[in-house]
Amino acid sequence: MKATEELSWLNEVSSVPLQQAIRHQQVAFSNFFAKRAKYPRYKSRTGRQSAEYTRSGFRWRDGRLYLAKMDTPLEFVWSWPGVDPASIDPTTVTVSRDPCGRWYLSLAVDVDEPAQAPATGAVAGVDLGIKDFAVTSDGEKIANPPTLAKRERNLARYQRRMARKQRGSANRAKPKAKVARAHRKVRASRTDFLHRTSARLVRDHDVIVIEDLAVKNMVRNRSLAKAICDSGWGAFRRMLEYKTARHGRHLIVIDRWYPSSKTCSACGHLLAELSLSTRTWRCPSCGTRHDRDINAAKNILAAGLAVARGQAPGDACGGDVRHFGSSRVQSPTKQEPRPARAGIPVLQRGE
Repeated sequence: MKATEELSWLNEVSSVPLQQAIRHQQVAFSNFFAKRAKYPRYKSRTGRQSAEYTRSGFRWRDGRLYLAKMDTPLEFVWSWPGVDPASIDPTTVTVSRDPCGRWYLSLAVDVDEPAQAPATGAVAGVDLGIKDFAVTSDGEKIANPPTLAKRERNLARYQRRMARKQRGSANRAKPKAKVARAHRKVRASRTDFLHRTSARLVRDHDVIVIEDLAVKNMVRNRSLAKAICDSGWGAFRRMLEYKTARHGRHLIVIDRWYPSSKTCSACGHLLAELSLSTRTWRCPSCGTRHDRDINAAKNILAAGLAVARGQAPGDACGGDVRHFGSSRVQSPTKQEPRPARAGIPVLQRGE
């Protein structure tokens, strides 16, 4: 490719990122033919651009970076104030540019395994939603910040300006960069919120239980698709997975079809129907009044602990623990056979 006149500009850069691009393509096609991924998508000129350098393509000396075929060190702003750049030895350097024109430098460094977080003895079931991003079994409600709604007005204005410009012109590139910057701010704000929330949950709880939500199927609802995408449930679950594994916590994922909202967490009564607009309801069996989300979080926690003990989710028994499919009031004590008594038994209400 370098020998051709049209692609002779490839000689201006190091061969290392070019070889890495071919390796990435090989991995993508291998995953496709093994049916682990879809057909690879080729990069766009206007999308994110990146170049990956291995050890043979750069030098790192005293916190200064020298890339291959560059005489002067690459200037950058260090983003880790607690780490001395001169003390690290990176194995891979990736230079990238996002669609809005910002350049980034990413370093891959081998580090020791992080220390395990001290045990807290706390467990939590987490119910994800739209109005409240997350509701825990302890009754805590984490509000969902409207990251997209804050910048939606400016984003729409920039998109209208870009639509009026001719494709490929310099005037179209200006509003296009503004659209990309607006999206970057939304993405950064959402990611920051997800990191802070997931880190706090992992720090304060030994066991976290969540539902296996089918986000791809849920976004087919046109009325809720924008709100669901803005919440970032999939990214939040991925953060919980790697953070719990890193700090020695446990993450339990229960079945998405479990009726956590329709089941009474006090007695186990299962409602036949519960509309999405109903936020509070009273159990017809035991009379307990439930907040829909808090009740679901308690049921999620009970189901996760039952699965951790090797039981079916409906076998959990105790205070604030449900019995799947049962409409009878159960005492929050250990369920044991009652001794037989002489005489004719008297039927209680509901028996």
